[in-house]
Amino acid sequence: MTKTRLSLYDTTLRDGQQTQGVQFSTAEKQAIATTLDQLGIDYIEGGWPGANPTDSAFFDAAPETRARLTAFGMTKRAGRSAENDDVLAAVMNAGTSSICLVGKTNIFHVETALGITAQENLENISASIAHIVKQGREALFDAEHFFDGYARDPAYTLDCLKAAHDAGARWIVLCDTNGGTLPHRIAEVISDVIAAGIPGERLGIHTHNDTENAVAGSLAAVDAGARQIQGTLNGLGERCGNANLTSLIPTLLLKEPYASRYATGVTAQALEGITMASRQLDEILNRVPMKQSAYVGASAFAHKAGLHASAIVKDPTTYEHIDPAKVGNARIIPMSNQAGQSNLRNRLAEAGLEIEKDNPALPRILEEVKTRENRGYTYDMAQASFELVARRELGLLPEFFEVKRYKVTVERRKNKYNKMVSLSEAVVVVKVDGEKKLSVSESMDETGTDRGPVNALAQALAKDLGRYQDAIADMRLVDFKVRITQGGTEAVTRVIIDSEDGQGRRWSTVGVSANIVDASFEALLDAINWKLLCDGGEV
Repeated sequence: MTKTRLSLYDTTLRDGQQTQGVQFSTAEKQAIATTLDQLGIDYIEGGWPGANPTDSAFFDAAPETRARLTAFGMTKRAGRSAENDDVLAAVMNAGTSSICLVGKTNIFHVETALGITAQENLENISASIAHIVKQGREALFDAEHFFDGYARDPAYTLDCLKAAHDAGARWIVLCDTNGGTLPHRIAEVISDVIAAGIPGERLGIHTHNDTENAVAGSLAAVDAGARQIQGTLNGLGERCGNANLTSLIPTLLLKEPYASRYATGVTAQALEGITMASRQLDEILNRVPMKQSAYVGASAFAHKAGLHASAIVKDPTTYEHIDPAKVGNARIIPMSNQAGQSNLRNRLAEAGLEIEKDNPALPRILEEVKTRENRGYTYDMAQASFELVARRELGLLPEFFEVKRYKVTVERRKNKYNKMVSLSEAVVVVKVDGEKKLSVSESMDETGTDRGPVNALAQALAKDLGRYQDAIADMRLVDFKVRITQGGTEAVTRVIIDSEDGQGRRWSTVGVSANIVDASFEALLDAINWKLLCDGGEV
């Protein structure tokens, strides 16, 4: 059976930039566009040229892509021709082969927001699209507030679509701008639109996630006949975000009936890079990836309960809806107080430790993990710390060095500019190969910014480990999370530290104490010991 082609349109570089706290540089937009192109996206919307310097700079130095790079703008304003509208001209001057214009389709917005007549708005749509087509460009029309407009005045909303269609728009994209339309209603309305004479092969869908239904609404639109899907990586977008392409794309390729009925520009091989694409975007935004994200999250294929893990070892399909490798992700069997020996042996095997079922150390490790979790530790995500606990019980953990003492001081004072600043200093004494080594480090970085006492500790601890120094030279702390696990005067602080090295490995360690600095130091120690275990291993 010949598959129907679906078009994938990414708006991360524009809609994604409307996310609160997100602002891409030109270089970052170029990197994201390259990643999207490698993934197999059909259209990459680069932004609104002329609206801000970054978007204009991006189009001036846009990367070469197989995907159709698209400039975004709005229909011409009333009272002037398309040829003499400077805002539309800036979009046209971006030089892209495809141009997407947003226009009003809700009569309420036409009369209230724009303050023009219904007929003037129809003329704006028609003339703008015709102007693009006349210049040999591909025209796309984003029908803003379409579903709300259809609920208010179906006839006028359809007239807007017909104006774009008759003027030559290749794609007419129905936008649920407020994000409040539910999937079943999206399907009903799209069926009405097709029945009114707008062919499905020229219809697209653009949903927002205000009811947590953006992905479901997009799929409902495809079911009803739409053939283009607009969305963003990781669901970026204003308010609650846009339809998440990192969820939609795997669903289209791996789930029925979509996998059998439809084809996209994303190959099975390219799909294996979608987890990396998702995490690359988070890295650019300096965000911690959401662990529970479908398909690409670190916890998407994590199996905590002992019963689950036991079944997973026998056959992964018992608790996994797809093979995680198909989306470039990996299975995780975390350790916790819900774990059984199946979890334990599987996790040890992943660390390269094949332990027999009757090994007497197994129940000791389980007991130690459960005891520690009662004290506030967690090993769900701190897998490196778990491995150290297990190796210690198995007698397989070398003592690379010994910490004799450490001290941290925090001072607040006025600098030479009479401004109050804080400065931390850490002193760490370690014993390596029988020799004591004292290291001192401040928290101030090269820009003169105070990075805090934990940073000072990390710098001092890693400053001089003798013959192990080269093994930790490429190691850096990339995330630091603190949680209070008990309240009141007996509060216990849990610190989880994520570390990374030059080989691209990332690992998590945990420390627990009533003192946040002490908990941090314990997690730092585990991080260095795990790194040495992997790379520096000879004692």
